[in-house]
Amino acid sequence: MTETHKKIRVRFAPSPTGFLHFGGARTALFNWLFAKNHKGDFILRIEDTDKKRSLPEYEKDLIDGLKWLGLEWDEKPHKQSERTKIYEKYLKKLLDEDKAYYCFCSKEELEKDRQAMMAQGLAPKYSGRCRHLLKEKVVQKLKNKEQSVIRFKIPLTEVEFHDLIRGKIVFNSELIGDTVIAKSINSPVFIFAGVVDDYEMKITHIIRGEDHISNTPKQILIQMALGFETPKYAHLPLILAPDKRKLSKRYTEISLNDFRKNGYLPEALINFMALLGWHPKEDREVLTIEELIKEFDIRRVQKGGAIFNLEKLEWLNAQHIKNLKTEILAKEIKKFIPESWPEKEEIFIKAVETEKNRMKRLTDFRELADFFFDFPDYETEILFWRDLDKEKTKSNLKIIYDELEKIFKVDFNKNKLENAIMPLTEVWGRGELLWPLRVSLSGKRASPGPFEIMDVLGKEETLKRINMAIEKLG
Repeated sequence: MTETHKKIRVRFAPSPTGFLHFGGARTALFNWLFAKNHKGDFILRIEDTDKKRSLPEYEKDLIDGLKWLGLEWDEKPHKQSERTKIYEKYLKKLLDEDKAYYCFCSKEELEKDRQAMMAQGLAPKYSGRCRHLLKEKVVQKLKNKEQSVIRFKIPLTEVEFHDLIRGKIVFNSELIGDTVIAKSINSPVFIFAGVVDDYEMKITHIIRGEDHISNTPKQILIQMALGFETPKYAHLPLILAPDKRKLSKRYTEISLNDFRKNGYLPEALINFMALLGWHPKEDREVLTIEELIKEFDIRRVQKGGAIFNLEKLEWLNAQHIKNLKTEILAKEIKKFIPESWPEKEEIFIKAVETEKNRMKRLTDFRELADFFFDFPDYETEILFWRDLDKEKTKSNLKIIYDELEKIFKVDFNKNKLENAIMPLTEVWGRGELLWPLRVSLSGKRASPGPFEIMDVLGKEETLKRINMAIEKLG
């Protein structure tokens, strides 16, 4: 099978040493979109070789976060902790072929060498102190259980690769120094385990953050030493704050679960993430997941940093809320409101339909729509329209009350109500009638229009609330 006919296979390879954060989720999304656009496979690989810091709760969080976003993987998740024998085989191969060696240098020796190089104005790297130890000496040191690591012999060469986003990148390996690839024969570090896994899992493209660019030449050299084919690389731009500085941990390391708790829809978050460093052919911003899959092209990813704008995320979330079917939106909102509210099913669904255009986040519904379910006690003064006095306000509410009483319960809907009340405003004044009406129904200075509210409440509750306002006015 030629390279051009290979099935696209990409991977997202998080370490479960912390919660799945925003930056990691964006990397997962770009891999997932690339795979789906090419009808390829998206692989989840959990890089848990750091046994001390890798915790089950972090692993659960990242799996839950990906599932919530809808970024399902195409194979059972791979765990590096279950693949030790595979890494051991390739480590032994490098040691047997004299492409890797045991290093017994202490931390103090390494620091001393580092300081000496820096004093000479050189970029610090491993000095190669243990590179030429005699085999008998190595065997003896291992027998004595002296602390050691395994280092890969970096050949002196120029490493060149084509980044799908950044173009040609060249590294001089002389600046790298022999790299640690394992703490022991059965404890590889991520830079080596990743190379082996990418080969074994037939990964064709590696899409990751630009902070990994410096790892790429080392991994390419390890691939060459093991006789592996080099995958294609694409390094995504950093996410920046609005002032173009590096984004603070407040956002990059916020758990995906926090966005969920704060009332963001997964569709909106995916839309927002996709536009952080990528853009479609046409200048559109509100995109469904299906549209993103269809349009995603890695060549349209920018090199420069992507600006994180919370206001834009809220705007996109509001657009996706508006576009959701009311029944689906109602189901999502249930997670953020008192259990008793949905019991009034007809009012609840109508209230969601009425408030959906005013919501930026799902959490907004509780504050925006509370008056539909728990009528608040409010100050009498907010019933007054501008300089309208108490008696006139009371009189206007009575006029409306009498008119509404004439409407049959079955006809108590927004259109019929408008047809009945709006002609009265031409006589008594629009604000003079509608302001106290709306406040009497909502108990708030800001709320949906009175006709929308009455449509939700129904005739009985509407008349009850207007009567309460009349009584408030004495």
